[in-house]
Amino acid sequence: MLAKRVAELPLGEDWIFEPKWDGFRALVFRDGDEILIQSRDEKPLDRYFPELHAPLRSMLPGRCVLDGEIVIVKNDGLDFDSLQLRLHPAASRVKLLSGQIPASFVFFDLLCLGDRDLRSEPFESRRRELELLRVSPPIHMTPATRDRSIAADWFRRFEGAGLDGVIAKPISGTYEPNKRVILKVKHERDCDCVVAGFRWHKKGDRTLVGSLLLGLFDDGGALQHVGVCASFSNSKRLELAEFLKPYREDALVSHPWKAWAEPEAMSGEEPKRMPGGQSRWSQGKDLSWEPLRPELVVEVAYDHMQGSRFRHTAQFRRWRTDKKPSDCTYEQLEVVPPQELAEIFPSGR
Repeated sequence: MLAKRVAELPLGEDWIFEPKWDGFRALVFRDGDEILIQSRDEKPLDRYFPELHAPLRSMLPGRCVLDGEIVIVKNDGLDFDSLQLRLHPAASRVKLLSGQIPASFVFFDLLCLGDRDLRSEPFESRRRELELLRVSPPIHMTPATRDRSIAADWFRRFEGAGLDGVIAKPISGTYEPNKRVILKVKHERDCDCVVAGFRWHKKGDRTLVGSLLLGLFDDGGALQHVGVCASFSNSKRLELAEFLKPYREDALVSHPWKAWAEPEAMSGEEPKRMPGGQSRWSQGKDLSWEPLRPELVVEVAYDHMQGSRFRHTAQFRRWRTDKKPSDCTYEQLEVVPPQELAEIFPSGR
């Protein structure tokens, strides 16, 4: 079941609110000793999280299906970077990391219990049955409330712990796979970034811009690649291709990412993450990019940071011709103080 993004928490008494976890969404199927952990795109995750198998067998009913999120808690907050490291092809590496950075499972829905298919039951009933399960770390049940003021407090306070916002679920709602019948309220901020390059549209059309490559200057004066902004209409993509033409001329003469555009070139301060670099999430994708003279500044909206980068694709707001590229530093970002998860994980991880 999916969520539709809204600007604020809904009013009324017909909602149950939960924190929005920033992890890997997963279903757990148990049938006797058999455990299957399945990702949202129906891929098995079992081999990546072997440390969860024994707790799941120990605490879950003998036959059940639950919906939840795999997370890693580190330094009193959620650590998505560590979670990504767990998706490693080598079994030896997975085993090592399962001991060094063990995962937790946070459940928020019960879809099947014994021979009973609960998906047609109202969420209020499913939640009541979920709360009857007795679990302990590393297995957790997400907190829930009908009090909008408590949910608003969660939204404000728990962002520093890495939570992604708040989910609102209709009390009487049934479980409807692939439908956006629940609501999510996420944090959104804006900042000014240098546009240091772009990618052509994924369809290979060299008249349409696909995304803009964004940069921010760090304390040492190096321009770091922090993410991309995209989601343009076709007319806007065509317009951008024309608009960017002058900035492509002589772009590599003194480009801060020259070493990545031309591997044989050398530069002094190179960014920490290559704009065209492959990762386990981008295998097979064309990540080639076109450099631009780093003279343009764009205002973008983003939800939150993952380390030194935007967690998700940023959204284009407007060009800032009144701003100098040198003003685009990490200092402009709002830093959310860490917030311990003791209220949500009161008995450990």
